[in-house]
Amino acid sequence: PCVFSTAAQQRSTGDECGPEDPRDEPKHPLSDCALEHKAIKLEEQVRDLTERYRKALADSENVRRRTQKFVEDAKLFGIQSFCRDLVEIADILEKTAESAAEEAEPSNPNPTLKKICEGLSLIEAKLQSVFAKHGLQKMNPVGGKYDPYDHEIVCHVPAEGMQPGTIALVTQDGYKLHGRTIRHALVGVAVESQ
Repeated sequence: PCVFSTAAQQRSTGDECGPEDPRDEPKHPLSDCALEHKAIKLEEQVRDLTERYRKALADSENVRRRTQKFVEDAKLFGIQSFCRDLVEIADILEKTAESAAEEAEPSNPNPTLKKICEGLSLIEAKLQSVFAKHGLQKMNPVGGKYDPYDHEIVCHVPAEGMQPGTIALVTQDGYKLHGRTIRHALVGVAVESQ
């Protein structure tokens, strides 16, 4: 019926004319060999794309891990410059407490000076506990081996009862924040006397 329809009828009814007999459709010009060749190429493409996908997935996982590590380090060490400033204040407080303690000898009966000395000692102890709470630790290298990552040599001292290469004195305390050195200890290293 569609073969005999007119163009006006097709426009008004919306019918499309086309071959209804499957024998009228054109056959694929590809032979079985060509189809096998095309299938092999497609399988290679699938393998290639699968490999690329796996690599991209691994790369994105590595980026995620590095970013997470960066964020964790930023949380831990974000206060590093603040800690450097605070350890200078701790040094001043320690020297002040030592000076006050020397002045408040038992021979000096001044009770005000003794109270100031006790107050400075309490402040110093509290400051060190706050440091410890946030992962900031004072190094105590006397008697230990010299480590260039933690110590800076400022002088050499004759080894009297110490092995050469060990730290004999500390002129400025060093500090570590969560195991990372934020200020090197200034030390004197024992050497053999000649």
